[in-house]
Amino acid sequence: MCTKTMSRPLHRRRLAGALALLALALMLGSGPAQAQPASAAPSYGGPEDESPHSNARLVSEVEAVQPGEPFTVALRMVMRDGWHSYWTNPGDSGQPTRIEWALPDGFAADSIQWPHPERIDLGPLTNYGYSDEVFLLTQITPPADLEPGTRVTLEGQAEWLICEETCLPAESALRLTLPVRAEMPAPNERWQAGFARSRARQPKRLDSWDVAATRSSGSYALKVTPPEERSVSMDGAHFFSADKPVIDHAAAQPVSQMEDGSYLIGLQQSGYASEPAERLRGALVAPEGTGWGPDGDVQALRVNVPVDTAGAAAAAPGNAAPGEAGMTLVGALLFAFAGGAILNLMPCVFPVLSIKVLNFAEHAGEDNASPRRHGGAFGAGVVVSFWVLAGLLLVLRAGGSQIGWGFQLQSPPFVALMAMLFFGIGLNLLGVFEVGTGLMRWGGGVEGAQAGSSYGSSFLSGVLATVVATPCTAPLMGAALGFAVSLSAAGALAVFTALGLGMAAPYVGLSMAPGLVERMPRPGAWMETLRQGLAFPMFATAVWLAWVFGQQAGVSGMAMLLGGLLLLSVAAWIVGRWEANRISGRARLFTRGLATVALVGAVLVALVGARYGTTSAATTDSNATEASSAKASAWKPFSPERVERLRAEGRPVFVDFTAAWCLSCQVNKRTTLSTTAVQKAFENKNVARLRADWTNRDPTITRALESHGRNGVPLYVLYRGDGSDPKLLPEILTPDIVLGALESLPGNAPAASGDVATR
Repeated sequence: MCTKTMSRPLHRRRLAGALALLALALMLGSGPAQAQPASAAPSYGGPEDESPHSNARLVSEVEAVQPGEPFTVALRMVMRDGWHSYWTNPGDSGQPTRIEWALPDGFAADSIQWPHPERIDLGPLTNYGYSDEVFLLTQITPPADLEPGTRVTLEGQAEWLICEETCLPAESALRLTLPVRAEMPAPNERWQAGFARSRARQPKRLDSWDVAATRSSGSYALKVTPPEERSVSMDGAHFFSADKPVIDHAAAQPVSQMEDGSYLIGLQQSGYASEPAERLRGALVAPEGTGWGPDGDVQALRVNVPVDTAGAAAAAPGNAAPGEAGMTLVGALLFAFAGGAILNLMPCVFPVLSIKVLNFAEHAGEDNASPRRHGGAFGAGVVVSFWVLAGLLLVLRAGGSQIGWGFQLQSPPFVALMAMLFFGIGLNLLGVFEVGTGLMRWGGGVEGAQAGSSYGSSFLSGVLATVVATPCTAPLMGAALGFAVSLSAAGALAVFTALGLGMAAPYVGLSMAPGLVERMPRPGAWMETLRQGLAFPMFATAVWLAWVFGQQAGVSGMAMLLGGLLLLSVAAWIVGRWEANRISGRARLFTRGLATVALVGAVLVALVGARYGTTSAATTDSNATEASSAKASAWKPFSPERVERLRAEGRPVFVDFTAAWCLSCQVNKRTTLSTTAVQKAFENKNVARLRADWTNRDPTITRALESHGRNGVPLYVLYRGDGSDPKLLPEILTPDIVLGALESLPGNAPAASGDVATR
C-alpha cells in the first residue's frame, strides 16, 4: 500500500517535468515566425544527406506578413570549414545556387540579391563564391487581400553545389510558415545581424562616382572616377564580372592612377568568350578593410556600363593579349604591308604571278604606258578584292557569325569551284582548248590580245591572286589582322588596304620600271614552251585544293570532285577538238551544247560531292581519320573544356591551331612538329598536345583564336601548367624555337588522370 500510494505522485511529477521540458524545448527551438527547428551549431548529415557539408534553411526578416507589403526572406547557408558554394557567376567552374519557389496564390518572388563574393583560388582555376555562412536575400510580395489572423506557408526547393577539392550537388526543401497581421510586423531579432551583413555586402550604385569601360583587342579597361573631394584607395580593388564568360577570372587586374585622378583597372578577356561583351556588369569590391561612399560603408560598387570600343587606346598597360602588346595602328599597317609582300612567295600565289610576268613578256616592245597600265590594273584588282573580303568578313562578324580570315576556303563548294578553275586554267595553258576572251583571259590574260584590250583580265588576275592568297597567313600578318578586326570599320579597312598594297607592290613596281621590262626577251616561240610549263603549277594548285576538299568532305566527296574534273576535261577537249571557226553552224551548236552539258555536269557533281561530304561522308571519314590519327600520335582534338581540365591537373598544354588549306601550317607540321626531337621533348615534359583543326568553319576555334588576339591560322599556344599566361610561338616554326620554349617549362608535370574533379 505504502509503495503504491507514493508511486502515483512520483509518476505525476515525472510526467509534468517531461512536459515542461518539452514545452521549453519547443519555445527555444521555434520563434513566433518560425516553423523550422534550429540549433545553435550546424549539424551535417552522413553520406545520404541531401545537403552534404552544408545546411540551408529559409528565414524571414520579419515575424509576420502584412497584406500587400513586400518583405524579405533569406536562404541561410552554413558551410563546413574549407567548403564553399557559388555566386551568380561561379567563375572558372561551379554552379550558382538556385531556388525554385512554390508560393501561395498571389505571392511573387524577386530574383536573389547576391552579396559580393570572395575570390577562391584552386590551382590554376579561380572561382567566385561564399564560405562559412551567407544570407541570399529575396524580396517576397504578398497579395493585398490576405486575411489577417490566418497563416501562410512559403515553400521552395534550393539547389547548390558544395565544393572543396571535389564538388557535390546539394539540395534542401524549404518551408516557412508566417502569421498574417494587419499592422506593420516586428523585425525578427534572431536573424537581423545576418540580414544586415548581407545588405552591407550588396553592390551599390554611387551617384557621385563615374564608371566607364573600354575594350581593346583581348582586354577591357574599367575607368573609375571617385568624387574630387574624397581620397580613396584602389590598390587591391577587384572586379567580379556577373556574366560568364567575359573576363579571365584568374588574370591579374592591374590598377593605375591617371593624371585626372581617375583609376584604370585592366581586365583580360576570357579565352572562352563567344564575342566581346557589349556591357560590363558585376561588382567592383573595395580593398579589404576599406569602404567607399560618403560614410565609407560601401564595400562594393555596382557596375553596369556599356563597353566603348572607341576608347580602346585607354586600355591598361601590360594587359594586352599575348603577341599584341604595344600594337598600334601604324605598327599594324607596317606589319600588314610586309606580310602582303611576303605573300607573293607563297606556293598558292606564285602560279598566278608567274602568268603575270609572262604577260610582261607578251607586251615587251610596246610603249612604256602599257605595262604600267597592266600593273595598275592588277594592283587595283588586289586592293579591291581585299576590300571586298574584309568588308564581307566585318559584316558577317557584326551579324554574329564566328568566322575569321581565310573563311572562304572553309566552304567545300568554294574549294571545289576553285579547284575546277585552276584545273581549267591548266588545260588552257596546255593548249587543250582556246578561249580568246574567256577563262584564260580571266586567269591571266596571256592570249594574244592587243595592248590595252586586256586590262580587265589584269584586274581579274589580281582578284584571283587575292582569293587564293588569303589563307596563306604569312609571317608578321597574324597580330596585324587580329588587331584589325578589333578596330572600327575604317581602321580595319586601312589595315587590309596596306595588306593589299604590300601584295601588289612587287608586280606594280616591276611594271613601273621600264628598264626592267625592256630587258625581257621579245615574244617568240619560247613563250609557248613557257606557257605550257606554267600549266603544271596550276595543276599542282588544283591538286592541293582537291586535298583540302578531301579533308573537308571526306574520301567520297573528293572522289566526286575528281569525277567533276574528269567531266571538265571532257568539256575542254570537245571545245578544243572542234574549234568554233572550223565547223558548220549545226556542228558548232551540237558540240557547244555537249560541252555545256559536260561543264554543268562537272560543276553539279563537284557541288553534290561537297554537299554529300558535309552531311554524311565527311562525318564518317572525319571521325575515322581523327580516331586513327589519335591512335597513331599523342595529338588530341582541341576543346576549351579539355584545355581547362589539363591545366587544372597542372599539366603543360601545346595547342596547334591549323587548317588543311593553310600551307604554312602544313610546312610547320612536317618540318618541326613531327620531328623526332620535338616529339621526344613533348614526351619528356609530359606536354599534352591538342590540335584545333579549322579546316571547316568552327565557332569554338574562332573564339579561341580571338581570345589570343588572332583571326587566322597558324597559331601555336603553349600553356606552362602553372596557371600563368600562355605563350604564343611564332607563325613560322623551327625545331629550335619549339625546343627552346619547352626547355623553359618546369620539371616533369604530373601524369594526366582519367578524370579531373570539378572545382
